[in-house]
Amino acid sequence: MNIQQYNHLTGLQLSRRQVLKGAALATMSSSSLVGSLSRAFAQDNLRAQILGIPGVGIQPTDADWQKVGELCLGGTRSNVARGEFTGVELSFMGLNSQNVHNVVFRGLLKPWETYTGAKITWIDLIQADYDTHLQQGIAAGMLDFDMAEMGAPFEGDVCGNGLASEMPDWVRTQVDMDDYVNYLKGPVGTWDGKRYRVSIDGDCHTFSYRTDVFSDPDLAAAWKAAGGEGAWGRPRTWQRVQAATKFLKGKKVGGKDVFGYLDPAKGAGGFGFYFLASRATAYAKHPDDKAWLFDVDTMKPRVNNPAFVRAIQDVIDALPSEPADQINADPDTTAFQQFVMGTGSMLSWWGDVGPSARTAPSVVGNVVSFDILPGSDDVYNSKTKMWERLAGGPNFAPNMAFLGWGVYVMASVDSDDKKKKAAWSAAAHLGGKDISLWTSVYPTGLQPYRNSHFNIPEWVAAGYSEAFITSYLDANKNSYNHPNAAIEPRIPGIFRYYSAAEDGLARIYAGQSDAQTGADAIAAAWENLTDQIGRDKQIELYKASLGV
Repeated sequence: MNIQQYNHLTGLQLSRRQVLKGAALATMSSSSLVGSLSRAFAQDNLRAQILGIPGVGIQPTDADWQKVGELCLGGTRSNVARGEFTGVELSFMGLNSQNVHNVVFRGLLKPWETYTGAKITWIDLIQADYDTHLQQGIAAGMLDFDMAEMGAPFEGDVCGNGLASEMPDWVRTQVDMDDYVNYLKGPVGTWDGKRYRVSIDGDCHTFSYRTDVFSDPDLAAAWKAAGGEGAWGRPRTWQRVQAATKFLKGKKVGGKDVFGYLDPAKGAGGFGFYFLASRATAYAKHPDDKAWLFDVDTMKPRVNNPAFVRAIQDVIDALPSEPADQINADPDTTAFQQFVMGTGSMLSWWGDVGPSARTAPSVVGNVVSFDILPGSDDVYNSKTKMWERLAGGPNFAPNMAFLGWGVYVMASVDSDDKKKKAAWSAAAHLGGKDISLWTSVYPTGLQPYRNSHFNIPEWVAAGYSEAFITSYLDANKNSYNHPNAAIEPRIPGIFRYYSAAEDGLARIYAGQSDAQTGADAIAAAWENLTDQIGRDKQIELYKASLGV
């Protein structure tokens, strides 16, 4: 943080304190006023201090993670005595991906370990192995971890099987759960009315695009000459994404090859299905229907209906215009080896792309912008079996992909009060209000998920340009709050469905079947899974997850 940015933030803090002072004088004694202002001042200074570590545009190191973890120990100190957990050993299962997630958590929790006396051992998994490892433990009835970084879609498997520890009230207070954005409040993180999750992330897919490509005058002239529909510019519908992708094949910007949309055609342990889903939601999620993956009364899959078949066909048609060997590109490849390194001009991904675009070795930090996912000129109505054009224009349906990572404590610790408190204390530290702002601002694998994360002046003072961060935060906020958001179900076995879909999509993209035949095979596999798990129970839980 440079001195001008620091002075700007300090000025904002002084103005707020002056307003607080004027509002409070009539009702507060001088002593209580001083105490209140002191706490506000301390919190503001803490947030400003951690946002300067190491500075936007610089890749944080382990020393930085530890420094932030030390500065954010206030909540722990209020509930735990120094050395209280001496002798406690905890195991933590999470991702080791792109040098984030567990890698970052190690540093953030190191000061917590030093203060409390507890020790953590780490189980590091790549994303493609996550569901397999979890399901093997569930099947064996023996989990090899005390804590887990886990997504809400797995709550049906873990919480529904009684494997998670219920959150103590003091944890809810320490992490200030009222600050969560609405879509991450209950029922997400709960099961049968009990709360199990400390959120550390808010997930949705947003649309990243290159502003230099879509404002290039030579491309605009070529688009017009080729008979392109409308003016050249950032596509707002999937129909225009397709047209732009085909048009950009063989084109150059700044003397370098430029491509259009980037599809991750290689699976990722079920996570790759989210990207086909993000192409499909605008086609498949009708505003008058909360469901889009299954019929709510029967659990009949919709993955082979005309909406999903169109999305699959879009991928088939776009792949020849995408970079060579795109069929072997997984989601991490499209985001971190292609898009942020200057290959491709459009991408659907989680919020990691925002901070990563402004941190070395990214080359697109000054030319990338964000929005909600593209819409569609028409939407399929699964009830009438007809395509419809809406009176209000294109249909938009942001994909709330994965519902964010959280920290969960396993029920295996419940028999040991000291170990249980230690595990929940570690979870509360990682999910604290201030530390979560830092993890949103810097590349950690996590994105904004609290109302307090959307304070643009804090991000600007940290070093982000106002235009960049406004588009990034608005893309996330407008997705979270969209009235037609596509919410995924928290039903048991959901990643078994997604993995089966990935297997089918791989065969389709390899040319082994056409879109409809391949989608029918996926739907048949989904029907078998539903019968294996229990159709009536799945219907009940699916309805509950959608609020119907």
